[in-house]
Amino acid sequence: MKFGETFTEYIRGEEEWFLEKCRHVEYKKLKKVLKKCKTTCNTTRSDDEHINSSATLSDTCQCQSCPWCDEMFFEELMKEVSDIAGFFKSRVRHLLHIHVATGMQRYMMRLRRCFRDEKQALVEEGQILIQYITMNAIAIRKILKKYDKVHGSDNGKNFKLKMRAERIELLHSPWLIELGAFYLNSGLDKVGNFKNSFGRVSCENLNEDQPVMKLMLPNTTELEFDLTCAICLETVFNPYALKCGHIFCKACACSAASVMIFQGVKAAPQCSKCPICREVGVYAEAVHMIELHLLLKIRCKEYWKERIVGERSEMVKQSKMFWNEQTVHMIGY
Repeated sequence: MKFGETFTEYIRGEEEWFLEKCRHVEYKKLKKVLKKCKTTCNTTRSDDEHINSSATLSDTCQCQSCPWCDEMFFEELMKEVSDIAGFFKSRVRHLLHIHVATGMQRYMMRLRRCFRDEKQALVEEGQILIQYITMNAIAIRKILKKYDKVHGSDNGKNFKLKMRAERIELLHSPWLIELGAFYLNSGLDKVGNFKNSFGRVSCENLNEDQPVMKLMLPNTTELEFDLTCAICLETVFNPYALKCGHIFCKACACSAASVMIFQGVKAAPQCSKCPICREVGVYAEAVHMIELHLLLKIRCKEYWKERIVGERSEMVKQSKMFWNEQTVHMIGY
């Protein structure tokens, strides 16, 4: 079965009630744009070059920058990808917020479990979100590959780089790592019923050298995420993902941005740069990866205790220095 048919079946499948509320790649529509482009450009070239009726036209339009579809194609696709990334982020954030709820919200959830299996509902939504992001990512890859084939260009490949620069590359989202950690924290890696629909997630060497999270998505796409902090070279502790996508320990990220741990990562100045890619302004929208932190707490208790003691000790030390400086500044001694 061709991917276009598979994608249409997915949109009209069991999760249609969910997909009606969100955006997806208009795969068929974009495919028609390319088909029209190929026909129009070939016809125009035929008229210009006085090709006789017996000649066979090329399968590609051979326009490096095609005036027929570039504006509509890339503008539409960028809007769709942005909407998909935004929807995925908001839904995953909502799902994980419920999973790690505290206080009154946690009490209300326990009360609701008397009438409904809340954990099962969260797991089902996690499955839907994994499939949602995977299918749309495949659709984008397929349509860009088709664009380059039709035009004999690298514009589709360049668009992928633009997506990465705009931080909307779907399968490189820190929220996908959080979903993987949620999968492991829920114990779904030990439940056979969920392996096919949710995919498979595993963590290797979590508190040793080269800690890695592997995600095998439903379409057999395998992703690997390195969980090593590039600053301390240990497994990320109390991790934050910066806007550029790079993940660091909270203490390490604060140190790199010259702010104190108790002030937090988001208190970093606007001019602060990512220690890896050197991009400016990536701290303000940093994501606290709570599920990944919880995974480390559950699976590496000794390492987690050692790191939490060290972080708290450093926080107390920094706090004392800060308030001593404030006292000297205010009263002069």
